[in-house]
Amino acid sequence: MNTSEQLYEMEATGWKRGIYDDIRATFRAPIVNWIWRTTMANYPEFCRYLWSQVKPLFETRGFARFSVRYRDVVLSTVEDNATIPTYSRTNLDVAPAEYTELREQLATFDIVAPRLAVLFRVTNRALHDGSVGTEPGANRETTAPFPDWLDADRGHTPSMVPFDEFAADIAETAAAFQQFHGFEDGLPSIYRCIAQWPKLFNSLWEDLGPVLESETFMTVCDRADECTDTFVDATPYSPRLEPDSLRIRGFDDDLITDVQELFREFDEGAVDDVLPGLHLWAATVDEVGERDW
Repeated sequence: MNTSEQLYEMEATGWKRGIYDDIRATFRAPIVNWIWRTTMANYPEFCRYLWSQVKPLFETRGFARFSVRYRDVVLSTVEDNATIPTYSRTNLDVAPAEYTELREQLATFDIVAPRLAVLFRVTNRALHDGSVGTEPGANRETTAPFPDWLDADRGHTPSMVPFDEFAADIAETAAAFQQFHGFEDGLPSIYRCIAQWPKLFNSLWEDLGPVLESETFMTVCDRADECTDTFVDATPYSPRLEPDSLRIRGFDDDLITDVQELFREFDEGAVDDVLPGLHLWAATVDEVGERDW
């Protein structure tokens, strides 16, 4: 799979545009993440089938409760061991409108974090052995509709600096984040977004870098991972994504191998230490969603 290929939202037409619109509506975020854009560019028919299979997972009250719990697990674990700084507009020396935009963009990442955690875990498992919903807990809580009010009317479409072009005043911080996550070049979207505000970008590493490199954050990641596993094990719905089901639907082995590798890489990489951090960064500008329900 050519992971440099993406079908951007502004270029999507017809049913592909419809899929993107449905992803945004279901995820309750004004963004179609990279994983969807890349899968659509390389394997559009598989992307359509994948969405049809995983969409029901995100429409239940069970998922809504998980998303709140996931956020709280991350933040409460940090708060038990460290202080999360809060940066005001004056701290960052930005205009009121710019500070509002900053907060709304980080709210978008706060919204998508638990959704991506489930997407990567469910798809990775289902593509390999179908081990989703092994301990189903079918009851009204898990199958009732996602409440209309939760994560509604939050977030703006993120803007970002180019993939590997960080200005001189933040280059050292970018290198520190790269080393922490083990990336050889470039950084995920969240860092490219925050890099638009150099003072915030540098402050995050200066103030919270020691937390990221401590046992505290390892515990954060472990607990977030356990929270995701619990939801995936208990969901009463199991997507039909195992290789045999894909072959029956006409997908060949080369495609199956490609998507298996892609989602395993994201499940075992991004989920581990990037996604939990999305809530932490949003908390520094007081822009986290519900943590108790």
